[in-house]
Amino acid sequence: MDPEASRTARESLDLAFGMSNILDTGLDRHTLSVLIALCDLGLNPEALAAVVKELQKEPSSSGGTTPSVN
Repeated sequence: MDPEASRTARESLDLAFGMSNILDTGLDRHTLSVLIALCDLGLNPEALAAVVKELQKEPSSSGGTTPSVN
């Protein structure tokens, strides 16, 4: 990625992160970046929003590990 494109991408993420903070979404910069990338790949933004809302409802697992599936 050339320096100008990199700067533009960083500024866009900064703007989106600022808006995210104003709206009190609770998303960190990395998560927001991943969600934007998924939208760029064609995933439905409304479906992603629904998934994020559902995941935010779930209590955190202890230690931050992925729960095992039996």
